[in-house]
Amino acid sequence: MAYVKTVGKHYLIDIHVHGADDCDTRTRRQDDILRMAVRHAERGTAAVLPTVYPNALELMRENMGAVRRAMESRRQGAEILGVHLEGPFLNPERAGSLDGKSFADPSLDALTRLIEGFEDIIRVITIAPELPGALKLIEACRAKGILVHMGHSDASFEQAEEGKRAGATGITHIFNAMRGFHHREPGLAGFGLMDEDIHVEVIADLAHLHPQSIKMLLEMKPPGKIILISDAIKGAGWGSGPVRGPGGTLLGSGIALADAVKNLITLGVPQERAFQFASDNPRKYLGLPTVV
Repeated sequence: MAYVKTVGKHYLIDIHVHGADDCDTRTRRQDDILRMAVRHAERGTAAVLPTVYPNALELMRENMGAVRRAMESRRQGAEILGVHLEGPFLNPERAGSLDGKSFADPSLDALTRLIEGFEDIIRVITIAPELPGALKLIEACRAKGILVHMGHSDASFEQAEEGKRAGATGITHIFNAMRGFHHREPGLAGFGLMDEDIHVEVIADLAHLHPQSIKMLLEMKPPGKIILISDAIKGAGWGSGPVRGPGGTLLGSGIALADAVKNLITLGVPQERAFQFASDNPRKYLGLPTVV
């Protein structure tokens, strides 16, 4: 399959994106997903994994139905490659900007009720590995060909290792919504920094991560294991930086993937390396064909 080239020769792939402007994945309407894809395409993103918020299982299925119909419509906009489920099997202690009340306890029955009939479009699911029963879910997802990220998690370093052994291959927006690094307990963040096999999602809007934290990560991680994401949400100010609520509370990112690339370049990252994080790495990670 030949892909359209964008941002010069680079095909930017955003594997974690919730919305844009006034539309997001909390919808039953395929047009909302398509408008989101168009807005990101206008800012240089070639392909997306619309990322579904945690919610009641039936509502998440309705959101996935909207994504499927958008995929089938083949209209203009960023190519929709499938869906990323951010939850619902997450730890309420590390909810971040998500609604912890929407999280669910891991069980194989709940997983089946969530994904049945959508296995062909679910590319990534985020799970907190320390929750009772989570490791079995990770194994079940990997058996179905679904990539598993660890995130919204209070996992210790050892519990993160267990998640990896069960089949997890990535970490959702590293440093955010997880146990932070401590010299006596490196936690999931420390595991993400030090493990040479695990992929890490990085939000480079210069608000979710301090520039020096980004530089530390880039120095420690193999370059092939870093995946830039927008983690963009809908909201006022989208397209100009982080989306904030009352009092300046950080609600989410309001950038597109090309903005993240530009931010890394301003930090001194070589241009081709910055594009690698947003193009080649996610392409290989998802098992997509080489860009032609």
